[in-house]
Amino acid sequence: MAPPRPEAFLLVALLVPMPGAAQQVADTAFRPVIPATTHPFGRGPVVAVDEAHQNFHTIAGRFGPFAALLERDGYRVVPSRLPFDSASLASLGLLVVANAVAAENATRWIRPILPAFTDAEVRAVRAWVERGGALLLIADHMPFGEAAAGLGRAFGFDLLGGFALDTSGADLAAFSRMAGTLADHPVTRGRSGEERVEQVRSFTGQAVRVPPEATPLLLLPEGTVSLFPDTAWQFSARTRQAPAGGLAQGAVRRYGQGRIAVFGEAAMFTAQLAGPTRAPVGMNAPGATGNATLVLNLVRWLLEPT
Repeated sequence: MAPPRPEAFLLVALLVPMPGAAQQVADTAFRPVIPATTHPFGRGPVVAVDEAHQNFHTIAGRFGPFAALLERDGYRVVPSRLPFDSASLASLGLLVVANAVAAENATRWIRPILPAFTDAEVRAVRAWVERGGALLLIADHMPFGEAAAGLGRAFGFDLLGGFALDTSGADLAAFSRMAGTLADHPVTRGRSGEERVEQVRSFTGQAVRVPPEATPLLLLPEGTVSLFPDTAWQFSARTRQAPAGGLAQGAVRRYGQGRIAVFGEAAMFTAQLAGPTRAPVGMNAPGATGNATLVLNLVRWLLEPT
C-alpha cells in the first residue's frame, strides 16, 4: 500500500487538534433545532465532562457547544475536576471523557505516549459502569487514543491511536446509511422520524477495534489506513501504517448494569471555528447536519434505557 501524499495533510491539519491549537475556538452561535426535548430545563440527569486529565476539550472551551446542546435537552452539565474514584463518580449519571492526556504529553505530542489515567481510576470507572453508570469515552488521534487506551481496554475496546485517513491522505468522507458505514441502531434511529440519522461527519480521528459484545455505529470504509508517526503530524514514507477499513470509529455496548460508548473522534461532538478563515468544524460543518441529532440520541441511549 502506497503511503499517503504528505501534502494532503496540510488541509487536514487545519481541521483537527494540534498542540496549542489556538486556531480552534468554540462556535457559540451554533444552536441546532431539538424537535422534542427529553427533560424540562435543568431537571435531567447529571452529565459530567472530565476536566481532570489535561483534557483538550472542556465545557468552557472547545466542548462548550456540546454542553450547551445537552443543557437545552434538560441535562445538568457540570465539569468533573477530581480523579476518578467511587466518591467522585457516585452522583453522576453520565461521565464524558473527551481527549484526556497525561501531563507529560499535554504539549508534547511525541512518543512515548503515557496513560492519562491511573490503574486505580480505570478500576473505579469500570466498577461504576458495571453497577449502572454510563460512560462516553472520546479519544482522538495521537496522542489521545494511546493515552486513553487503558480505559478502553477495561471495557474490551482497542483504541489503536495513530491517524485514520484515506489512502490519499485526505480527511474521511461522511458516514451514511446509504454507504453502509452508519449502522441501524436505536442511537441512529432516535425516538421518531425527526430524530432518524442518515449521515454524520467526523474529522480524522483514530480507528477502534471493538469487542464482540459491542455494536459498531460508524464503520471506517475500505481504503482507510491508520498512520502511526513518532511525532504528531510528521509523516514520511517510513511512517508505520496499517489497514483500517472495516474497523469502527464509534461503537456502543452494555456492560453489567451500565452502558458505554467509545468514539475515536472528538470534533464531531462539538462545533468549532478553525483557522484564519473561521471554517466550521464539527456539528456546524457542511455535511454534518446529522451530528447534533446523533449526539442527543447517543446521550439518551446511555442515560434513558428502555
